[in-house]
Amino acid sequence: RMSARARAASQGSLEEPDDEVVPYSDDETDEDSQFNPFGMRTCKNEDLKLYTSLIISCICFNFKGNAIKTYKYNFFTFLPLNLYEQFKRAANLYFLCLLILQIIPQISTLPWYTTLVPLVLVLGITAIKDLVDDLARHRMDKEINNRRCDVLLNGRFVETRWMNLQVGDVVRLKKNDFIPADILLLSSSNPNSLCYVETAELDGETNLKFKMGLKVTDERLQEEDQLARFNALILCEEPNNRLDKFVGTMIWDSQSYPLDLDNMLLRGCKIRNTDVCHGLVIFAGNDTKIMRNGGKTRFKRTRIDKLMNYMVYTIFVLLVLLCAGLAIGHTYWYESIGSKAWYLYDGLNYSSSYRGFLSFWGYIIILNTMVPISLYVSVEVIRLGQSKFINWDLQMYYADKDTPAKARTTTLNEQLGQIEYIFSDKTGTLTQNIMAFKKCTITGRTYGETNHQLYHFLVSCIRSKKDPQILEFFKLLSLCHTVMVEQKGDELVYQAASPDEGALVTAACNFGFVFLSRTQDTITIMEMDHEETYEMLALLDFNSDRKRMSIIRESFSFSSSLPVCQSLSPVSHSCVCLCVVRFPDGKIPTAENIGYSCQLLTDDMKIHYGEDVKNRQTQRRNDPQGRNKKLKELFFTEPGKNALVITGGWLNEILYEKKKKRRRLRLKKLRKRHTNSSNPPDSSQPVDDWEKEKRQEDFVDMACECSAVICCRVTPKQKANVVSLVKRCKKAVTLSIGDGANDVNMIKTADIGVGISGQEGMQAVMSSDYAFAQFRYLERLLLVHGRWSYIRMCKFLRYFFYKNFAFTLVHFWFSFFNGFSSQTAYEDWFIALYNVCYSSLPVLLVGLLDQDVNDKISLRCPKLYLPGQQGSLFNYKNFFISLFHGIFTSLMTFFIPYGAFLQTMGQDGEAPSDYQSFAVVAASSLIITVNLQISLNTSYWTFVNFFAVLGSIAIYFGVMFDIHSAGIHVIFPTTFTFTGAASNALRQPYLWLTIILTVGICLLPVICIQFLYQTIWPSVGDKVQRNRKKYELEDEEDERKKKKQPAFQRGGRSRRSAYAFSHSRGYADLIASGRSIRQRPRVRPELRESIREKTHYIY
Repeated sequence: RMSARARAASQGSLEEPDDEVVPYSDDETDEDSQFNPFGMRTCKNEDLKLYTSLIISCICFNFKGNAIKTYKYNFFTFLPLNLYEQFKRAANLYFLCLLILQIIPQISTLPWYTTLVPLVLVLGITAIKDLVDDLARHRMDKEINNRRCDVLLNGRFVETRWMNLQVGDVVRLKKNDFIPADILLLSSSNPNSLCYVETAELDGETNLKFKMGLKVTDERLQEEDQLARFNALILCEEPNNRLDKFVGTMIWDSQSYPLDLDNMLLRGCKIRNTDVCHGLVIFAGNDTKIMRNGGKTRFKRTRIDKLMNYMVYTIFVLLVLLCAGLAIGHTYWYESIGSKAWYLYDGLNYSSSYRGFLSFWGYIIILNTMVPISLYVSVEVIRLGQSKFINWDLQMYYADKDTPAKARTTTLNEQLGQIEYIFSDKTGTLTQNIMAFKKCTITGRTYGETNHQLYHFLVSCIRSKKDPQILEFFKLLSLCHTVMVEQKGDELVYQAASPDEGALVTAACNFGFVFLSRTQDTITIMEMDHEETYEMLALLDFNSDRKRMSIIRESFSFSSSLPVCQSLSPVSHSCVCLCVVRFPDGKIPTAENIGYSCQLLTDDMKIHYGEDVKNRQTQRRNDPQGRNKKLKELFFTEPGKNALVITGGWLNEILYEKKKKRRRLRLKKLRKRHTNSSNPPDSSQPVDDWEKEKRQEDFVDMACECSAVICCRVTPKQKANVVSLVKRCKKAVTLSIGDGANDVNMIKTADIGVGISGQEGMQAVMSSDYAFAQFRYLERLLLVHGRWSYIRMCKFLRYFFYKNFAFTLVHFWFSFFNGFSSQTAYEDWFIALYNVCYSSLPVLLVGLLDQDVNDKISLRCPKLYLPGQQGSLFNYKNFFISLFHGIFTSLMTFFIPYGAFLQTMGQDGEAPSDYQSFAVVAASSLIITVNLQISLNTSYWTFVNFFAVLGSIAIYFGVMFDIHSAGIHVIFPTTFTFTGAASNALRQPYLWLTIILTVGICLLPVICIQFLYQTIWPSVGDKVQRNRKKYELEDEEDERKKKKQPAFQRGGRSRRSAYAFSHSRGYADLIASGRSIRQRPRVRPELRESIREKTHYIY
């Protein structure tokens, strides 16, 4: 009889949770633990008792193939689906409706092409960008699905593509092959079906982990004919995202064999140090753990995007109100004046109300430039350019791995300047975890204070053999370890379970004590110029309690941490320092050790643990007024800095991550029990949603009062839940950074996801928004590129709204003088080209190139980042400032020329006060004003900026004289009707004076206000700009004084893993059991000679 696997009981209390049995994810349900017959999906039947009845009841085959699909479109669905997605954006739908209105003759006040051309341009650019992104996904899917592997078909192995694999196939994998699916290891070429795998794609760790097949499959499934006759029933858990667990049973020849994670080869791993292995596909395609662990792909939008949408809605409301007012005005005007003037009769017998209705839609078309479609085109262009600058930044290029920074999205750049909370994976991301031997302490004396002392003194002592303690020290390093050795050509390659172990053995090798080989009970080393073999009686593996490993040999025992102290420090990262013998006191020393190493924790901090949450939450729940008032008292009342270190078990209790079904049943029992009992409910049991919400709010409040928060032994789902909780409770912009598949869910949940690429796996990178090779580049990404992008986008939006208000509202003022008849104040072609040619280039260059200070000052003064976090450069206040600025400019642009034209006479005795001349003067004043206005807002001037401002004005006059010429009027008489208007108006000197007066009055208040603000109320940026020269001189002085001292580094080998931090099982039991040892390796004579030569050469 089969039974569901035992699950950890979740009691919901805060009494010392066991981290080892915490559910991996709240995706786990009661059905997840039900065993399934191999090749079939179980039906929901809790009373199945026999295998036969179980198999008979399972008639639904629902296994997925091994092909993966991450793309969104195909050839047939691209156009309709992409257009559907684009028209879900309110602005695109709005302009489509405008285009339809412009086709109706009765209400059309502008040619239809003035809306069609920019709309097609916007849709086309966005569609091309989406197509390029989706083609990249197609290529990636095709590359992965077409990888090759050997599968057993008709009694022999044949090569096939990954996409053709099915659940139940027997596959053969070779050394350095990627694992195509979640596979049950059956046998391998190593003794006892041992198989080494590299899990960089899963967790970013490059150290090797071992898997082992069952003894029965190892003995009976080595040959092809044996594998072809293999016929077993596999009962296992449902596909899930738990990377640390697998539970199943294999029934073969009426015998049951338990299966666990040590028997599984997971997709994304790589076969190492194993020539051949055979396995059975258990989960394929999207059912594999690595795919299940990816989480949902979320559509990310920036704060500015969301705010801009609300502002567009605000503008639309203003537009409707304006048009409604003008339509009412036209109704009353027609009743009182228009209907009585015989010369205004148009032959249409429309009522005044109907004419007002038509006037409403006419003004909707005229004033639509208050919400310009070119805004979205310009935003996309600016974001694309900012993404390219990130890709081209040589200071974020990692030459060692030839890895540049990569902006994998073009829609989130300005969000990089608003990050409030950063969530980082610890091992491999926050720490490089690359170890190098730096210094050591032998019999109380420290060597390595300087590189010169370490090298020369130790070498001289080893050469002379005068100090036996130093010789014994390096002998210990070469003996006390669990390193595996592999011979590649003339080199010995060490495979260590942790980077510190590899660094120590490599250091011993460089100082003349070379580890050569090992058997089950012996270790062979080369001591200077002679070979020695030591008999090993016992090997005690490293664990978190002893904080050391030991070896017992025949004559005496010693421990690598007792007589000596080794000090290690990661290289290539200034902020990382690790000492293997310093572990802070506490329940979770490893997490604290990382915190101290990375300077997240300091000696003056008070560290709090999960137990501290219980007292606070109990206090709040027992407060009788807790539900009716919002408690504002601080969690930590004592002075000083605080830090929080919390485990996954406590986190699971605080966030209360239980399944809803189980929660409902449990709460129902609790309420029933409390109803029948007079005892008060247990304060540790959450009994309603308020209780759960308060627990989560307490945790977030407590975390935000801390200088640092470290979560250890947490699952990928818990990581994502913490990010989501902070986003929800604090309404904050978050960034997550990681390097492995266990970080993917967190990366996708955060507003910005960053993946670490290089020597790690690429799973996190493929799910990220930005990727680079080193954690230290995050500082430049945020403080330089993020801040610049935010400032540029804010300047662009403020100016863009201003110039369109100034342009559009002239029509509003003009309507009071034309009977609200929906007549435009400008010539049609000026309206069509205003946002495309006359005013777009200068503001685009500001959005792409502007910077208030250079990158060095941005890094030197982190306070400059505060305006982005506060959102002070673009909000509703700035929006209404732009609105009133645009209203002022439109008033001056209309009424100053109107006053100049009111009662005037030209030099030739003619009055040029006609509509067309007025339109030319008003348009010329507007173009010069808005282009000089962007000049006042430009902080970083280049030749391109000068060319853009002056070129835009020159293009305007050139195009205007061309379309007002008689020649083009002859060719298109109905399209170009302003014949000679420009030449006639602009030959009058007093009209040029009118233009100059208008521009001066529009710009003078702006100049005065900017001067007053920078003088009386300077911002942080203004203060830094005043001292910019001082900072630049100090930077130059620092560079001259800076002396680069190369770090001492012996050997080129570096290792990277999380073994020392995870406290997972090492290789000691495996070595001592002899299961990994085939026979004593024999080192080739020529290799021994090369080792001796190398030893003599060094020493």
